[in-house]
Amino acid sequence: MRLTREEILKSLPQGWRLEGNYIVRELEFKTFMDCIAFINELAQLAEREEHHPDMVIVWKHLTLKLTTHDEGGITQLDLEMARKINELISKWQDKIET
Repeated sequence: MRLTREEILKSLPQGWRLEGNYIVRELEFKTFMDCIAFINELAQLAEREEHHPDMVIVWKHLTLKLTTHDEGGITQLDLEMARKINELISKWQDKIET
């Protein structure tokens, strides 16, 4: 079920922002290859969870966007996936620019 703006903002995981019908997180990696290696690991997570973020790569900058297309907006599934992505990000902190 699609969440309201208030529900999303109350539960938005750290580092994510609300942008229209998406929650968005941006990351800057130390190198292009670090970015690609992270994406490969993220792809495995997305396959296991059967929930795939939109990803835009510009050199070593990665933008992640989550929404539930079937619901036409953000659901609890997106917030849960964002939390799982944050757990993955925490393992990559030495490869991410702060």
